[in-house]
Amino acid sequence: MTGPRSPRRVVSLVPSLTEAVAASAPELLVGITDWCSHPAGLGAARVGGTKNPDLGAIASLAPAVVLANEEENRPQDLAALRAAGITVLVTEVRTLDQAWRELTRVMVDGCGLSRPGWLADAEDAWRALPAPDAWRTAVVPIWRRPWMVLGRDTFAGDLLARLGVRNRYADHAERYPRIALEDLRAAGADLVVLPDEPYRFTADDGPEAFPALPAALLSGRHLTWYGPSLVEAPAVLAEALAAAR
Repeated sequence: MTGPRSPRRVVSLVPSLTEAVAASAPELLVGITDWCSHPAGLGAARVGGTKNPDLGAIASLAPAVVLANEEENRPQDLAALRAAGITVLVTEVRTLDQAWRELTRVMVDGCGLSRPGWLADAEDAWRALPAPDAWRTAVVPIWRRPWMVLGRDTFAGDLLARLGVRNRYADHAERYPRIALEDLRAAGADLVVLPDEPYRFTADDGPEAFPALPAALLSGRHLTWYGPSLVEAPAVLAEALAAAR
C-alpha cells in the first residue's frame, strides 16, 4: 500500500466520500456537492450536484484532487476536469471488499492521509457479523414512477446478502432495471426492502404498493454509502430487517 503523503486540497463529488474525508481531516475539503449532507455544518464551498457540477467553480478552488465515482458522476464532467489539468480519482464500488480497497486508495493516495481508524472499525464490524441462519428473498425498489429496483452487481445488494437477504433481481442483465409493479408483486419474494434514498420511501409511501409483503424501511445512508456509516451499518440494517416480519 502506498504510504501517506502531504495532505492536499480536496473537492469531493460523492456524498459518502465527503463524509469519509470529513471524518478524518475536514480541513482538506474545499469543495463539496449540494447533496453532501453528512456530517452537518461542513464549511466547504458548494459546487453543484453530482450530475451537474459547476466545473468552473471547481477549477477556481485549485484542488489537488477531485474525488468521484464511476456511477454517481458523469464521464464527460470528469474528462473536462482532467482536460483542465485537475487530478481526478474515480472510485468503483460494487462490493464491500471493493469498498475497503477504494476507501484506502481515497484516503491514502487521494488525500495524503494515513489509513483512518474508522475504516478498520468498519471492517471489524462487518467481520463480526454472524453468518445468516435463515435467508429471505427481497425485491429492492430504489425508485417509483417508474418502478426501478436493484439488479446485478450493486454495493447495496452485496450488503443485503451479508445480512441474509437475497436480491430477487441479482441476476438481471441490468444493474437498475425498470420492472412493472405487477411483475414485482408476482416475483416470488417474501420481503420488500425500501431504502430512503435515492427515492425517499417512507411508511406512508411504498409499503402500500406491496400489501402482501412485509416491508423493511432502511436507511439509504447505511445501505448505499461507503464511508464511516459502514461502522454502524451492520447493526442498523440488521435491526430494520429483523423488524420486517
